[in-house]
Amino acid sequence: MPQKVLELKDIEDQESRLIFKTFDEATALALGMRLVQSCQAQNLPVVINIRNTDRTFFHAALAGSAPLNDNWARRKSNVTFVFHKSSFWVATHFAEKGRELVQDGLDTADYAAAGGSFPIRVRGVGVVAAVTISGLPQAQDHAVVVRALEEHLADI
Repeated sequence: MPQKVLELKDIEDQESRLIFKTFDEATALALGMRLVQSCQAQNLPVVINIRNTDRTFFHAALAGSAPLNDNWARRKSNVTFVFHKSSFWVATHFAEKGRELVQDGLDTADYAAAGGSFPIRVRGVGVVAAVTISGLPQAQDHAVVVRALEEHLADI
C-alpha cells in the first residue's frame, strides 16, 4: 500500500505532538539505539544522528550507508536548527512556494531542504536538538524518524 503523501498540516501536527518533557544524553542514547535496532531489523542503509548546535549526542552509520550520508545528515539538521521545523516541512514548504534555501542566504554546502531531520522539542523550552536519518528517499527518512519518536514518547 502506498504511503500517504504528507501535507504541511500533517507535518505540523507531528511536530506539535512529538514533544519531550526532558531531553538529555541518556534520552539521546535510548532514542538512537531504538533507531539503530529498528533500522537494522529492516536492513536500512542509513546514518542516524542526534545533535544540538554544539555537539553530537549519538551517531551511527549502518551497513550500506555512505560517507555522503553523514554530510546530508549535517546539512538537514542545520535546516532544522535554522527554521525550528522538520527538514521535510521546510522542503515541502519551499517546494510549494517555488523557493530555494539560497534565496534566504543559506548555502547548499551547509543546508539541505530534504526530509529526515526532526526537531527535538522540550515542553516549555523549545528546540534543544535534532534527530536525523539519511540514506533513504526523503519521505521515508522522515517517516522512520517520526515512527521512532512516536514509539519512544509512548514508552516514557
